[in-house]
Amino acid sequence: MAINADAQELAALRSLSANIGRDPHLTQAAGGNTSLKAGDTLWIKASGTWLKDALAEDIMVPVAIRPLLRAVEQRDPAADQPQGFAIEALNARKLRPSIETTVHALMPQRVVLHVHCVDTISLAVQTDCEAQIAKRLDGLEWAYVPYRRPGLPLAQGIAERLRPGVDVLILANHGLVVAAETVAGAEALLRRVTGLLARPPRKVAPNLVALTALIGHTGYRLPADVEAHAAAIDPESCRMASGGSLYPDHVIFLGKGSVVARPGEDVLRVTERCGTAPGAILFPGLGVLMRGDASAGADAMQRCLADVTARVDVAAKLNYLTAAENDELINWDAEQYRQKLNAAGS
Repeated sequence: MAINADAQELAALRSLSANIGRDPHLTQAAGGNTSLKAGDTLWIKASGTWLKDALAEDIMVPVAIRPLLRAVEQRDPAADQPQGFAIEALNARKLRPSIETTVHALMPQRVVLHVHCVDTISLAVQTDCEAQIAKRLDGLEWAYVPYRRPGLPLAQGIAERLRPGVDVLILANHGLVVAAETVAGAEALLRRVTGLLARPPRKVAPNLVALTALIGHTGYRLPADVEAHAAAIDPESCRMASGGSLYPDHVIFLGKGSVVARPGEDVLRVTERCGTAPGAILFPGLGVLMRGDASAGADAMQRCLADVTARVDVAAKLNYLTAAENDELINWDAEQYRQKLNAAGS
């Protein structure tokens, strides 16, 4: 009976995961992950896979919970490579578990949803994030976790802040985690929290004629989503984007910070100044151009940048990732693996 119940919940989780993955306001590209605990096994989304594909593909990986939790408790570097805890006999596609498997294992609830909700991130990048969240989530059991690199460092940061009863985590410069005993309960909590954190974006319209004229024979193209242009058109969003990297997945899929064209610069002059062809170029007041070979993940993250910055209060002070934090993401084996999968999928 328990086995049937677990199978039903896993099917429900796959359906919910696909719905979450199709909503760019909740997660983008290969970001975000979901999980279900069934006895001593944690079923979690595989690294590099997209939640939107949860019904079409087998993207869930089984992981042995107890040894992984022991590794986290002992600060064993092995916990930073969750593939070492995968149950290979049940892992037909030989995929790696999500780099955030330790986050899911630490939460005691059976169902855990981790999303890169743009409303959450737009608050999580602010220096006064904790105070802002407290106003909006009053009455809920939540905890704020200062920024740590995803993986074992983030798991340790969560362990330091986790209290009995907490089922909502706000991860600084990162995103949102909600947990419950059932898939239905987790979905309801996700909708409640994101609703409480929601704020309307500043709206703008791109100048597609001027942008198209800039493309010429440069090898650049328009972004996949028209919404991506807002990061360049809205002056406040462009200012925020020019300040650096705001969250990990931006660094993974687009590189450090954003490249903003200076007055009078076209694509050629921007690439000459940079010494390389950036994955994306922001042209203030006009919109965004993407390098022709930019991956689907890069497109998704450029849209995310626009969605996040459009919701940040113009007077807010922001926390950007430091140079060291940027470097540890770019040079991290787990993220290089995810990039390879994303490029192959594109």
